[in-house]
Amino acid sequence: MSHSHAADLELAPSEARRARTILTALVVPLLLATVVGLIALWPRGETPIGSVPLAGTGMTIESGTVVEVVDDAQGQVRVELATGSGAGQVVPVQVPPETMANGMGVGDAVRLMFSPQAMGTGSPYVFWDFERTAPVGLLALGYAVVVLAVARWRGLAAMVGLGGSLAVIVVFVLPAIMLGASPLVVALVGASAMMFLSLYLAHGVSIRTTTALLGTFVGLAVTVALAAWGTRAANLTGASSEHSLILLSTFPNLSLADLLLCGIVIAGLGALNDVTITQASAVWEIHAANPSVPRRRLFTQGMRIGRDHIASTVYTLAFAYVGTALPMLMVAALMDRAVLDTLMAGEIAEEVVRTLVSSIGLVLAIPVTTGIAAALVRTSRPGRRDSGASAEPTATAVPVV
Repeated sequence: MSHSHAADLELAPSEARRARTILTALVVPLLLATVVGLIALWPRGETPIGSVPLAGTGMTIESGTVVEVVDDAQGQVRVELATGSGAGQVVPVQVPPETMANGMGVGDAVRLMFSPQAMGTGSPYVFWDFERTAPVGLLALGYAVVVLAVARWRGLAAMVGLGGSLAVIVVFVLPAIMLGASPLVVALVGASAMMFLSLYLAHGVSIRTTTALLGTFVGLAVTVALAAWGTRAANLTGASSEHSLILLSTFPNLSLADLLLCGIVIAGLGALNDVTITQASAVWEIHAANPSVPRRRLFTQGMRIGRDHIASTVYTLAFAYVGTALPMLMVAALMDRAVLDTLMAGEIAEEVVRTLVSSIGLVLAIPVTTGIAAALVRTSRPGRRDSGASAEPTATAVPVV
């Protein structure tokens, strides 16, 4: 899928060939290394995914709707079953008090665990979870409609890129780590594949997009190096959460510290792609407005935009992590200890290091991307344009690879 960029057309044919040659020489080895890594690390044979049963022998998960709250304080409700052998019947269900206190009411769709062995007790159904398929599906549909309405085909391409990137996580990253591959190596290969998919599908194959890709690779390299040093220097074990302990019991040879490092690398990819494509576009637009601007000035003007971007993205990452870790922060705040000691506690320190490492990689990617873009956009004589270039995008954008 290829999208055109009017700014690419500001390059004369000889200059476009020069840019394509340079970028191809840099990007093709990265692409080949990614493909080789995917082939070498691709999960083969049966993976542990789905190997742990959700319920015990003979137990099933059924759906139903709450029709009556019998005792709110005791968590006693009555549910009309929608699936299973008892479909249509109304049965008593015991709900945990914390669930009742946070919003269960008549009309809620719920999922219940049915245990045939408990038939004699009169309460064979136990609350399992809420049924969320409909509301989440509506949100997903609304998201798709809004993206398509505002961004049109570019939005569709971006969603396809997102789907491809998530597929890399599901079919490659998770199974490969479970089968014993190094989490760091898997993260590097998986992140590289995700970058190629997301950037080229969302923004098209062009000189501008490839410039952003190279800037993203530099930011990724910085992030990996700092994350590797930071997790070791700060003695972050990755074993501070309940989920980590479950993984350790299931995969005794798994390095939780390396898994933490893998998570840090992947977590910063979205923001990293965002700043690099923005910087590449900024340089191209400045050049489009005045093709005679010297490279040094082009870099300086691009960095003015980049500094504003740095100011916004740094606290964007911090706010995102704080929002995710808010319950943990509240629990930590209950303890009688100094603020610095709280921040240095294992699970919180992981978030602090994650934020700092991702932010440094992101910040350094901005001048690198700006510099690459400024170097590729060779100065043209005032008023010179490619034959047939116009102010609007056409179908003759210069592809790269």
